[in-house]
Amino acid sequence: MLVAALPAADLSSDTAYWFDQPVDHFGSNPGMWKQQYLVNATFYKPGGPIYITTPGENPVSRSYNDQTHFTQLAKSTGGLLVNIEHRFFGQSNPMPDLSGSSLKYLTIENVLEDFAAFTRAAKYRPGSVFPISVSRNSKVIFGGGSYAGNVAAWMRAKYPDLVVGAWASSAIVYGRLLYYEFDLSYGKHLEALGCASQFGQAVQQADAILLSGNATALVDMQMQFGLPTGLSAPDTAGLLAALSTAYSMQGVSKTIDYVDQGVCAFFRDPSNTPLQAYAETVKAAIAGSRMSLENLAQMGNSSYGIDDYTLGQVGRVWYYMACTWYGNWQVAPPLSTGLTGYRSQLMDQSYFEPNCKRKFGDNIQTPVDVQKYNAKWFCPLRRSSNIYFTSGSVDIWRDATVATNSGNLFPSTPSSPIVVIEGATHVQDLRMDKPDDLDSVIQARKIGDALVAKWLK
Repeated sequence: MLVAALPAADLSSDTAYWFDQPVDHFGSNPGMWKQQYLVNATFYKPGGPIYITTPGENPVSRSYNDQTHFTQLAKSTGGLLVNIEHRFFGQSNPMPDLSGSSLKYLTIENVLEDFAAFTRAAKYRPGSVFPISVSRNSKVIFGGGSYAGNVAAWMRAKYPDLVVGAWASSAIVYGRLLYYEFDLSYGKHLEALGCASQFGQAVQQADAILLSGNATALVDMQMQFGLPTGLSAPDTAGLLAALSTAYSMQGVSKTIDYVDQGVCAFFRDPSNTPLQAYAETVKAAIAGSRMSLENLAQMGNSSYGIDDYTLGQVGRVWYYMACTWYGNWQVAPPLSTGLTGYRSQLMDQSYFEPNCKRKFGDNIQTPVDVQKYNAKWFCPLRRSSNIYFTSGSVDIWRDATVATNSGNLFPSTPSSPIVVIEGATHVQDLRMDKPDDLDSVIQARKIGDALVAKWLK
């Protein structure tokens, strides 16, 4: 599929381009749609590589081309940068709405073939997709972090003829139906900062209110935490979990740790009880988000927008992926594990799963078959080469990556090394290099740069 006539050459990432894709690469739907992408050719030299990234659940942005470690790689290797949207996110919509009948075209197979179709054009018909002259048969490296890291790894595994290598940072490639390990990694971060015990106590105290059935006490707690009143106890628990972990994916540097600043600092304040410190943590997160009480009420209400199929709802699309692909419901650790939880016991499978059918129809099978997902999409990665897997040691998604807290899920090899970045959180190695970066982050980038150089030989 070719794009329309391209505008005059623009080397920066300011111009949006569009690539024609089928609604269904493998079915009978004959419809077409346009996939948005940005190009940064500022550093490109003839024969240089093409670095392709997707923002995953986010819209394309020049920051993905202009302000990441890949920007520096492109500068040092004479490469060209492409940031291309994922179907059903941003402005790249194969269907007119987000109903279950439309989202049935959101399959991993279709997602990867979208990117493969674009990559074929970039390699073999570059004049059809780039605003400048680009060498044919250029080497392509895919990169990404978090779910976008999945895409990068899968592209190398499934299309090794198109993609010479992949940098998969914090890639959540391993599905778990119930992902209580979120709290395990968050707890390690809190423990290193000295406030894990107090935080755990606060959650238990809040849970006593949430589980009590006392409507007056629930409203009093909602007001203490700056939350909208009127939410049910389970929805209040969900909102508390989201807000109290808001800083968990912020990068850690030599000069600042946002979890320390936005969470543990309140627990160290001797004037605060654990519950008061918990409330201050939540109120600080609300202030940082600049969300109104109305916005918070919508965010917290698990029934809000059940029948709203309008485009542009990131959360709805993400929920569909969880319902039909990999699960990873962020539940509290079961009491039987003996692990400290940093969210309410109300956050269990029954909180998340019923909405799959409510949102997308009775044909959605619950629970999602995570074993089938892992067999098809995780297991092939252990047999693949030229994939660089990284994960932060205190990354909340670490136990969904290949480098879990219990050890690697398959062996690290010279071709596809697995590196745990000590002290780092989510996708820190792919952020723009800064003077106060952790030494472990700098070292992880050096390993990745050396691999890229090897792939490009």
